[in-house]
Amino acid sequence: MTTDDTAQQKKIINRLRRAQGQLAAVITAVEAGGSCKDVVTQLAAVSSALDRAGFVIVSTAMRECLDNPAAENSLTVDELEKLFLTLA
Repeated sequence: MTTDDTAQQKKIINRLRRAQGQLAAVITAVEAGGSCKDVVTQLAAVSSALDRAGFVIVSTAMRECLDNPAAENSLTVDELEKLFLTLA
């Protein structure tokens, strides 16, 4: 794994951990009978964090496929497009 790959992986993990923390806050708010506004605001933050993590994962896969299209785990253009559209 290159330094660039490690940096990308760290970014993804940080985004997912942020989403995990935000989701825990949503659960706590619901359990405590928090206001609808607070719950929805936190839920929107979770959704946004997960979307951003997904986009980073897909963009990383796109770069890897462009850099090394013959790699064993390389995705086709159609597969990448399908992954991207699942996030839309």
